[in-house]
Amino acid sequence: MADHTAPALDFDGLRPPSPFLTERHDAWRTQLRGFVDTHIAPNLKDWDAASDFPDGLYVEAAKAGILGMGFREDLGGTGEDIDLWDRIIFAEEFFRLGSGVVFADLATPWIALPPIISGGTPEMLERVARPVLAGQKKIAFAVTEPGGGSDVSAFTTTAERKGDVFVVNGGKTLISGAMKADYLLTAVRTGGPGMGGLSMLLIETDRAGVSRGPVPGLEWYNRNNGWLKFDNVEVPVTNLIGVENRGFSGLAGQFNIERFSGISATLAMARTCIAEAIAFARERQTFGKRLIDHQSMRHKIVEMIQRLKAAYAFLDILVWRFQRGETPVADLALLKVQATTTLEHCARESLQVLGGRAYTGDNRVERIYREARIFVIGGGSEEILRDLAAKQMGF
Repeated sequence: MADHTAPALDFDGLRPPSPFLTERHDAWRTQLRGFVDTHIAPNLKDWDAASDFPDGLYVEAAKAGILGMGFREDLGGTGEDIDLWDRIIFAEEFFRLGSGVVFADLATPWIALPPIISGGTPEMLERVARPVLAGQKKIAFAVTEPGGGSDVSAFTTTAERKGDVFVVNGGKTLISGAMKADYLLTAVRTGGPGMGGLSMLLIETDRAGVSRGPVPGLEWYNRNNGWLKFDNVEVPVTNLIGVENRGFSGLAGQFNIERFSGISATLAMARTCIAEAIAFARERQTFGKRLIDHQSMRHKIVEMIQRLKAAYAFLDILVWRFQRGETPVADLALLKVQATTTLEHCARESLQVLGGRAYTGDNRVERIYREARIFVIGGGSEEILRDLAAKQMGF
């Protein structure tokens, strides 16, 4: 007998009920969905084709209270009374459409601005934070290096202090928002090897010696992703963010936020895949009956839902633990692996259900299938995170 209390198996219905989500969170989701459906959805096909979107979207996002979410009101933000769920819902609503062409650029201030606001000078807050939150200037988080990847301790971009300036040499790659950024919050090596020699430095992109370009092969995703090169770039010592040689402590907190966002994005895309597969299977006729009436297809769909529910249960309890003040790094690493492998499975199986339909017309599953693997690599690769979890567990 069918369970008549079960939710509809659409995008919203596939999110298991959570005891941690409140009416305030529901209102935030409604606000975000209205913005996405008004300003992004009608243009997404063109923006995907161009791998870009107009700069005016930053300003519209600022006016809608989205760009400044969680930042101080005196700097143009909406206020700091937010929690991890607000960020998770942001990621879910932007990836509900199955495209990442917009999300990374609009979400970058979450990870790039907090260290500046907490460790920068009042002048820097007015010059950098305020115009970024207004959508008038753009900032990027320049961390990943060609030879470093997920291994932060191996970073080689150096900042040598000479009098009242740092002289920066090195390069970064796979940086979201690099091509349009006015400012770069940059991880640099100011001391010895390992984590202990890292610092955070604000670098303006119009400084002599800064060059950049798109990453070949990634332009299909978002041509604003790029590489950066620093050739004897002189940066004032006053642009140092936080304490010299102790930059990794700030990085670690930002990585946690980035991972929660990535996890939420992947699970949202998995929901989109499953919902599309269910809708198609209920309509498609094969051998005299609906596709969903074939046991093999039902089993595919049920297994996808099973994996999705397990991942959301893991997410719910982990957010609760973080908000209680715990920092379960091992579990966060494992959840990121769980979420991304769930997405890969759901993308593959949903595409299998849709068959040739997945490759015709405006289809979100085909797009998600192509994007899925970048989430397994970005924000900490599957192998790096499993090893991190093992070390945290004392192995």
